[in-house]
Amino acid sequence: MDYGKHQAPQGYEPGEGILTTLIRIPVRIVVLVLVLPARMVWDALTALWHAADRVLLRPLGRALLWLLDTLVLTPLAWLYTWVLTPLGKAAAWLAVAVLIRPWIGLWRYVIVPVARYGVAVPAVWLYRSVLTPLGHGLRWIGTALLLPALYGLGNGIGWLITVLLIVPLEFLWRYVAVPVVRYGLVVPVVWLYANVLTPIGLGTAWVLSRLWQGTAWTLGTLWQGTAWVLAQLWWGIAAAGRGLGLAVAWLVMTLLVAPLGWTYRRVLTPVGREIAAAFEVAWRIAGYLSRAVGRALAAIARYLIGAPFSWAYRTVCTPVGHFLRDAVWAPARRAAAEAGRAARAALTTARETVRQARRDAWRALVGAPAAERLGEPRGIPARTLGSTTTVPSAAQASESPLGGDPFAKQG
Repeated sequence: MDYGKHQAPQGYEPGEGILTTLIRIPVRIVVLVLVLPARMVWDALTALWHAADRVLLRPLGRALLWLLDTLVLTPLAWLYTWVLTPLGKAAAWLAVAVLIRPWIGLWRYVIVPVARYGVAVPAVWLYRSVLTPLGHGLRWIGTALLLPALYGLGNGIGWLITVLLIVPLEFLWRYVAVPVVRYGLVVPVVWLYANVLTPIGLGTAWVLSRLWQGTAWTLGTLWQGTAWVLAQLWWGIAAAGRGLGLAVAWLVMTLLVAPLGWTYRRVLTPVGREIAAAFEVAWRIAGYLSRAVGRALAAIARYLIGAPFSWAYRTVCTPVGHFLRDAVWAPARRAAAEAGRAARAALTTARETVRQARRDAWRALVGAPAAERLGEPRGIPARTLGSTTTVPSAAQASESPLGGDPFAKQG
């Protein structure tokens, strides 16, 4: 109960008020009562999560990864390595052989020779041997014959246009149009502007300027009077507004802001700080209590459940398991191994017998292979002197030496 007196939380200032001292212990007791169940539930959920992670989630994740690797990744890798890669290479080779190489051959051996010897070479020969001399001849004809003729024709046409069209038009403009426009139009208009329109305009401007000066003086005097009246009225309204604003601000600061600031500084801040510190201390104390309860439950479970199970496993299950392993499982495994070896030996013998019978039947039907027939001596009788064995695939020879037996000469 003296924890708050000897050790103050961080952020506390010296000289705390009596309100802080009065609310500290009750607030911490209430907060501890509220926080302790939440902390115990939190620790229980955390322990359950760690146990489930160690016991269930990690083995399940490893099993899922093994299944994924075994059932998906390994078959996909094998499929990619031994099926898709050869198919892709074969498809690429087939595509190159069917789609690209024919076009390359067509371009190299058909289009290029045809374009070169069927189009380019005749075009070059035509340009060098026909078009170039023809162009040179046309250029000489144009330079030596047509250009002087066109130059002389242009000069003649220009002289005719100058004599027949430009000279008369220039005469008419200089001696007819210009005097008529000057003395029939420009001179009367200038005299009318200088002697009639200019005096009328000056008089009208003088009259209008006098009227405007009088009107402007009247309006200026009226505006100055009105502005003075409005300024005095505005100054009065502004002074009244300032006084009213100051009064309202003083009332708001005195009756609302000052009490709220005092309440915030003297009541809400200490209470909030104490509640936060109480939550921190209560969370730590609840952690200690929760861990103590957890250790007690773990000890009870160990002595009531774990120790009997361990004693039963060491005292009962282990000897029984060893007896079953030595007396039942090992003889059964040896018997199964012996039976498997005997079965494999029997199957090997039967397989060899069937293979030999099939080989003998084949020789009886079609004869011995060519290599065996070449290696055997010719003319050997089917039955030997000291044996009754006969060769199934050989024809029996005569036993008298009259048939050309080679052994008769040797004897």
